[in-house]
Amino acid sequence: MQIHKENTSFKSNEEGETLNIREELEKYLFHWKWFVLGGIFSLIFAFVYLRYSTPQYSASTSILIKDNQKSGISKELEAFKDMGIVGSGSSNNTDNEIEILKSRKIIGSVVDTLNLTTLYFQEGRVKRTEVYDNNPIKIIYDTDKESLIKQVKDTSFTVNIISQNKFELKDSEDIFVSHHKFDEIVNSGIGKFRVKQTDNFKFKEAHKIYVTVLKRSSVIDSYKSAVKISSVDKNSSVLLLSFTHPIKEKAEDFLNELVTQYNLDAIKDKSEVSQKTKTFIDDRLSAIGKDLNEIQDRVKDFKTDNNITGLSTEGELALQTASLNNEKLINIKTQLNIAEGVLKNIKNQSNTDETLPQNLGFSEGSISESIKAYNELVVYKNRLSVNAGDKNPQIIQYQKEINSLKLNLRNSISNLIASLQTQYAQINTEANKINSKVSAIPVLERGYIDIEREQEIISGLYSYLLKKKEETAISLAVTVPNAKIIDVAYSNGIPVSPKRKIIFLGALLLGVLIPFIIIYLKGLLDTKVHTRKDIEELTTVPFLGDVPHSDTKEKIVIGNDSRTSTAEAFRLIRTNLDFMLPRKENDLGKTIFITSTTSGEGKSFISINLAAALSLSNKKVLLIGMDLRAPKVTEYLGIPERKGITNFITNEKISLDDIKFSIPEIKGLDIIASGVIPPNPAELLLHSKVKELFEEVKKDYDYIIVDTAPVNLVTDTLLVSKYADMFLYVSRANYLDKRMLNVAQTLYNEKKLPNMAIVLNDTDMTRGYGYGYGYGYGYGNAYVETVKKPWYKRILS
Repeated sequence: MQIHKENTSFKSNEEGETLNIREELEKYLFHWKWFVLGGIFSLIFAFVYLRYSTPQYSASTSILIKDNQKSGISKELEAFKDMGIVGSGSSNNTDNEIEILKSRKIIGSVVDTLNLTTLYFQEGRVKRTEVYDNNPIKIIYDTDKESLIKQVKDTSFTVNIISQNKFELKDSEDIFVSHHKFDEIVNSGIGKFRVKQTDNFKFKEAHKIYVTVLKRSSVIDSYKSAVKISSVDKNSSVLLLSFTHPIKEKAEDFLNELVTQYNLDAIKDKSEVSQKTKTFIDDRLSAIGKDLNEIQDRVKDFKTDNNITGLSTEGELALQTASLNNEKLINIKTQLNIAEGVLKNIKNQSNTDETLPQNLGFSEGSISESIKAYNELVVYKNRLSVNAGDKNPQIIQYQKEINSLKLNLRNSISNLIASLQTQYAQINTEANKINSKVSAIPVLERGYIDIEREQEIISGLYSYLLKKKEETAISLAVTVPNAKIIDVAYSNGIPVSPKRKIIFLGALLLGVLIPFIIIYLKGLLDTKVHTRKDIEELTTVPFLGDVPHSDTKEKIVIGNDSRTSTAEAFRLIRTNLDFMLPRKENDLGKTIFITSTTSGEGKSFISINLAAALSLSNKKVLLIGMDLRAPKVTEYLGIPERKGITNFITNEKISLDDIKFSIPEIKGLDIIASGVIPPNPAELLLHSKVKELFEEVKKDYDYIIVDTAPVNLVTDTLLVSKYADMFLYVSRANYLDKRMLNVAQTLYNEKKLPNMAIVLNDTDMTRGYGYGYGYGYGYGNAYVETVKKPWYKRILS
């Protein structure tokens, strides 16, 4: 009958339980070789990684975004302040300027200028490295820019330099394509190009340059995400630009060119208003110039035809009075002409937002300020729209302000035109009154005065426009960059990644941490019995002793001359048996039954060697193999199967003397084997001859060692337990699950196995035995008979 694993009371360990720090440390210090090897291998890996990884260098530059409202007008522009062409300037929002600096438009210009889509590589011993300043060749594209922009995929090829003047092209798979001379036009899938020698070209032997032409949009994206731009301070207009790249010279060139392209774009935006104004004035000058030529021809013809050289005194006085009136008419006519032109320009911008002519000298200062503000908003919106979508909140806000300003400008200019027309009509009425006085002047003089007045008006308007044209030309010439370079791009040449110290430190920590985690998880998931402490924590069964692991090939580890730790362990168990075995008044032998929870825990090993240890003390010892289901004694000793217990029980003619035998290795020890495996072992053990067996052998022997079946598998052992003076319950270290100790505890509590004690088999002598002591003391390593382990096992053990 198999024993049921019921809940039994284990030995409580809760009271007074404390953490033994030394014991916890010893779990890891025992495997110190693992930590050393882990650290060494991790440092080697880190060294190899750093040796062949590509270092990254950081370059940085700082610029000042000019803010005219804060900084005022520069000394260079002070001379033009009275002309009204520079004004007080506008305030530049640093957040907006950061977005403009990182726009695809600006970075695309940098990529095109520096030809960053073409990369050159040379073959190294392990990997290919990019070459930049010392590149011996350069690819010059003869294809138009649009074709390169539309390139849809990356392309790679090899330039194999075979002589001073010749090279050959190979594709990405190193297959020959064609022969060429330097500076010769090559037709390819990416268009026409020439391979040009640089100043670094020096032919010594044939070598290869690997060329990669990247997709332009992908290059822009990568540089856009890599460049970092930030403001030095919340209230500062100074921006710090940084960029990281494997080639520090390339990083410096990129940042310098980025600032250059940003300034060129800003200058272009600033010049747009002045250029628009210049175009407007040129158109007006062309039209008015034709009118002025016509009126001057009329004056000349009138004087010639009528032979008039001048006016009479009365005519001069009348003309002087008319001239004062004409000045007012000229001024009003000029503003009216300009206002109508600007209004026409606004009306023509029904679907697009363009800048308006500026600094035209409107009498209404609010209109000039509105035009200036309108132009600033249009420039900002157009610059941001390159990098931001139509749904961008800032773009939407700018558009609302532009539409509002445009509507206000239309209304203001329309009102101004109406006001100027009224003024013109009033002054013209006064002029008619003066003309009535002029009517008294002779007809010829009066006709001349009319022509002269018209000439003066047109001439004044023409002069005014010429003045504004010059002012606009000056404003175009003095347009300054938007950013002032504080520090040019610079890299100190120290790699920012990978960081050698951090990599080595991290590798070392990882090399130590991995063994720690493995050992911790192994211990966490380990449910095996290892030491005496495990047994004493989980059971209340008396502990008799432990047997260290033996690496010897011998089956019998104890003899007269044996001084191994295993032999000493059996001597200690032999001594402890005197305290466990009951004292008998008669001279009958003492029966020691040996069992275990499951098979494979070393019952037969313990039985044979314990019998040998007892026989060395000059005692008569009998070893009986009573595991009828799986006999191990003869198999363990390496002798053929013979008659035994089964034969004695089933055959009346066989006596005990017929089944006893001995071996030369152990003197004074008799052995009775299990015999043939019966079909009904449990029923055989209930036979009366079993009782007869024990009664007889107790008279002839001092100790009877009985190797029985595992108690958790069959009931055989329980059937014969009544014949035992003591039970040795064998548990194997690193083999038996701790939860199976519940079986031993149950048997002990229910007293089914009399006088029960536990022996721990196959413990690790290198670790101590639960409380830090072991065997082999005082004898030295010379007496330890072990088999030499392989080198890798010695390191990791």
